[in-house]
Amino acid sequence: MKIKTVLLISLMMNLVAYGQISTDKIESSVNKDKDKYISIFKDLHQNPELGFEETETAKFVADELRSFGYKVTENIGKTGIAAVLKNGAGPTVMYRADMDALPVQETTGVDWASTKQVQLENGTTTYVSHMCGHDAHITWMLQTAQYLAENKEDWKGTVVFIGQPAEELIEGARAMVDDGLYDKHKIPQPDYLFGMHTAPGAVGMVVAGDGPRLAGTDQFDVTFYGVGGHGSAPEKAIDPVVMAANAVMQYQTIVNRKIDPQHAAVLTVGSIKAGESNNVIPDKAVLKINLRWFDEEDRKILKENIQRINESIAYANNLPKDKYPTVVEKGWSYPLENNANLTDVIRKSINSIDEIDFILTEKMIGPTMGSEDFHHLVIDSPKKDTPYSYINIGIIDPDRFAKSIEETGEPPYYNHNGDYEVDLRALPLGSEIAIHSMLGIFEAYKK
Repeated sequence: MKIKTVLLISLMMNLVAYGQISTDKIESSVNKDKDKYISIFKDLHQNPELGFEETETAKFVADELRSFGYKVTENIGKTGIAAVLKNGAGPTVMYRADMDALPVQETTGVDWASTKQVQLENGTTTYVSHMCGHDAHITWMLQTAQYLAENKEDWKGTVVFIGQPAEELIEGARAMVDDGLYDKHKIPQPDYLFGMHTAPGAVGMVVAGDGPRLAGTDQFDVTFYGVGGHGSAPEKAIDPVVMAANAVMQYQTIVNRKIDPQHAAVLTVGSIKAGESNNVIPDKAVLKINLRWFDEEDRKILKENIQRINESIAYANNLPKDKYPTVVEKGWSYPLENNANLTDVIRKSINSIDEIDFILTEKMIGPTMGSEDFHHLVIDSPKKDTPYSYINIGIIDPDRFAKSIEETGEPPYYNHNGDYEVDLRALPLGSEIAIHSMLGIFEAYKK
């Protein structure tokens, strides 16, 4: 499916490529090693690891980057890595790829599908798979790193590649910074930060908008405490399952009755865990909650009302204060807002790639309620105002995408679904986009 014929004329007129690097040179370099990187992708895909457990993935990435000539530091924020290559006077540009997978069973049916299972801390077993494309992110980063190392005549400055753990937990970026990424480990602070993520669009589609792109998020666990007992005698117990169920229903009124209707916010209870037996009333129930928001005041309203509901339910069940629900804060991030100038540089840099059919800007596709911690690599650093840009790359077979849109109005699958499949054609194209983007940044901000 060729979509370039419908690309807006006004957009094309504004996209003038940066620099003099030959598109043919980059395409030739990427295609030369295409089979190698497809093999790397498949291997990563079949060997996924959850957040902060990416030991084998990180070791592989570190070894590859070292083989290209980078100075590599490992075990930052537990399993994170940073690779540095200096090449004369120029800007310091950081490129980040996340490495963790998800506790999801893969159902794609591809020959390289993941069948891996792991045991969690609570003793349960789960399937693990790359159903968000982080294996593609690593592949793109490695091929970009190889190109920059082998073609130093094309750029000047310092490049930093980050293999980040635990993005799905919304904890990895902050963990790396808190572990001394810039001070203890002496990784150069970037002048610019760039990253890419797979998206459920056709191969050839790129989303590169500026301004607000992704929502802020909070993840936390709420535990309701009760008094356990026999299922046949509920009057002698205080049932935390009923309390938790009551809370879930009351939570749903917060967004539609407390948040300005013109503001975007989401409250999701992703898990309820209580008890093991049919005829035993347990003594606690745990809710795993996720918030999405763009406005800091809305975030405050969400959290305050959750706490108020929790305490009111405990009070209504005549529980003592020491049995009131507890909250364990987990990962969180601020909304992601792309720098306008940097994002424009990237759009111009990738415009010459023939395989790109559509470049969507913020005027064509607005911000989404998805979240990221990518930007916390810089907003939590001493250089808090470092410009950053984060773009999305379509990874679905174009014919399959077009057929699904025609029949249902939706893509055939979304991120975090067991069917999430990265079409192999997205791998070399993503590498080309990453290389062009990095070279464009070095050229636009050369010193």
